[in-house]
Amino acid sequence: MGQGTNGGAPAAGPVQHAFVCTDYAQGKVFIVSPTGRIEWEYDGATNCNDLWVLPGGNLLFNTGHGVREVTRDKKVVFAYESTSEIYACQRLANGNTFIGECSAGRLLEVDPPGRIVKALNLLPPGVTGGHAYMRNARELANGNYLVAHYGLNLVREYDSSGRVVREIPAAGGPHSAVRLPGGNTLISCADGKGGSRVFEVNPAGKTVWQVQGRELPGVTLKFMAGLERLSNGDTLMANWLGHNQFGTTADLLEVTPDKRLVWQFHGAPNIRTISSALLLDPPLADAPLGQVWH
Repeated sequence: MGQGTNGGAPAAGPVQHAFVCTDYAQGKVFIVSPTGRIEWEYDGATNCNDLWVLPGGNLLFNTGHGVREVTRDKKVVFAYESTSEIYACQRLANGNTFIGECSAGRLLEVDPPGRIVKALNLLPPGVTGGHAYMRNARELANGNYLVAHYGLNLVREYDSSGRVVREIPAAGGPHSAVRLPGGNTLISCADGKGGSRVFEVNPAGKTVWQVQGRELPGVTLKFMAGLERLSNGDTLMANWLGHNQFGTTADLLEVTPDKRLVWQFHGAPNIRTISSALLLDPPLADAPLGQVWH
């Protein structure tokens, strides 16, 4: 299996990936070459937890209390700032940006000048969600919303009015939830009781695929964070190494449907805690946003 480094040495084995990733602890976004060398970095992305590579190459990511889009020459071309913690963002087909405000418990649609054009409150007036209320959230193609309620150990799907239409238990603290083609939902769970796993459920709620704990040879799942379902059926997983786990195991994993580990990346010492990643390999890097399952 390939094992990337960030010192410039070629990765061993046939599988090599270029990728972009967020480093939560350092507040940075990195672009990493197939050999594991850091080719680009952006500082100033505090608690960065979610990111997208947009058509044309710009990067969209959260910044702790905001969302920013930057060009490869680091020019800011979109920005939204809030008093609420923010861990989720998504560029929509209409050019607006979906944003999940964690502590405020709001799902927003923001236009390119940064104005809120739609707001959905998930909490009663005067109630705050706090730091653990939500992590990643997505607007779905049908107009519903998929929200990883980290502190509630639940993934919920809401309709456009905020009514809960589905609830998926996710022990250990769900970080990311991805609606896949065909209707299944891919979920990553953190390091709470029953967590440290990635699982996929069908529309009936049955678990049809799962990777957990020490199931993969040579690596240990710690706090499972960002996800990408690849076009070949494999799953890219961010194994967040915060909570005093830095350097203890691989940061990124590519796992096949039959649960073989075909690629891993170790970021230490320069990349500390990868919370989300996307592959930049063609044709994945050229896929329309609606075909990026992340």
